[in-house]
Amino acid sequence: MAELRNFLGNRIRAVRHAKGLTQQNLADLSGLDYRYIGAIERGERNFSIDTLEKVLVALKISISELAYSDIELSEKESVRWEAIDHFIASTEGLTEEQIEILRRVNQEVLRAFK
Repeated sequence: MAELRNFLGNRIRAVRHAKGLTQQNLADLSGLDYRYIGAIERGERNFSIDTLEKVLVALKISISELAYSDIELSEKESVRWEAIDHFIASTEGLTEEQIEILRRVNQEVLRAFK
């Protein structure tokens, strides 16, 4: 069963990224919490057919499109997008000044990696 959860989660993430949506965007469109979307995408949560339907409607795709689409993310891309989604979600409720501070911190961290 975990294999099916992982497959569906990876497919949902790939389609979401292909459509240029964040986890928060998908959560807003589906009426679900962004943390729940993240857990689904990581294969961590069992979810109902009703929940799957909400996600499919929000993504404007059918179950067959989800299962058989040629959209695929590599493991590296998947990890990268998950980190980006987490970062975006963590900025919720911050002021513009606080977000600017985070940008500067991010720039310094990137310079340290070079």
